[in-house]
Amino acid sequence: MIKLPKNEGLNIVPFIDIMLVLLAIVLSISTFIVQGKIQINLPKSESSTSLNNHEKKLLIAIDGKNIFYLDDKIVNLEQIKDAISQLDQKTIVELKSDRNAKFESFIQIIDLLKNKEHENFQIITEKNK
Repeated sequence: MIKLPKNEGLNIVPFIDIMLVLLAIVLSISTFIVQGKIQINLPKSESSTSLNNHEKKLLIAIDGKNIFYLDDKIVNLEQIKDAISQLDQKTIVELKSDRNAKFESFIQIIDLLKNKEHENFQIITEKNK
């Protein structure tokens, strides 16, 4: 057993250093998580309105590189087609398309909705300031 002299206490400076390093790691990781959001530059519109709050909604997004997202998860066109085929007519579909995305990608989604005869959708734009 190690005996400490009565005059000396336990040195906690190394423990504080370790805790500061762990804190720095946690803070740096949390900033990466926040930046992981899908970056979509929405087109601007004069008549943009606020979103309606519906219980059932499905979000389809297209980023600037023409990658499709279904509720913030990367998917392909077939997976979107399957999701749309399982939709209830009351479910609202929110469409977000980056201003740099190909218009053809947007039309493909509209086409899938029209084939299902699902007309309950809204196109999300940014309000002109």
